[in-house]
Amino acid sequence: MSSRLETFLDLSTELTAFSHFDLLGTGLAERYLDTLDTVVGKETTDALLAAFRGLPSSNDGGRAKALRLTVLGNELLGDVARALIKLWYSGRWFELPSSWTQRFGPRPANRDFVISPDSYVEGLLWKAIGAHPAGAKAPGYGSWAAPPVIPSFLGSAFEV
Repeated sequence: MSSRLETFLDLSTELTAFSHFDLLGTGLAERYLDTLDTVVGKETTDALLAAFRGLPSSNDGGRAKALRLTVLGNELLGDVARALIKLWYSGRWFELPSSWTQRFGPRPANRDFVISPDSYVEGLLWKAIGAHPAGAKAPGYGSWAAPPVIPSFLGSAFEV
């Protein structure tokens, strides 16, 4: 695995609160990195990865604060990082806001689109809500009649 993909997975882990194992299990990590390169450009993707690599390694909450300020609060990178979160959870690229394209220029590939049929099925949102994608995975007919049981994420800031 390339160091660039590894950094992308590290960033995605912190943005989504899912483990490397979960993200790699989707089978879409490389495709999502390629999507980011295609939509916003390799230079912007590299700037996002560099900003992430530059974060402090502390575990006392300083890293999470630095992520919010350095990445999510950045004029160029914030909207891209939020789009990446939505990509992992939904399997779909949502067009960046017009305010972003006005500041940084339009990108021809920046439009709403589904990455692949697999990306819908493997979206993290299904695991996050303790459900399965309707019509795509077991347990099948009638399973949506009961509400999903939302699992806790052990060891994460979102643990209940």
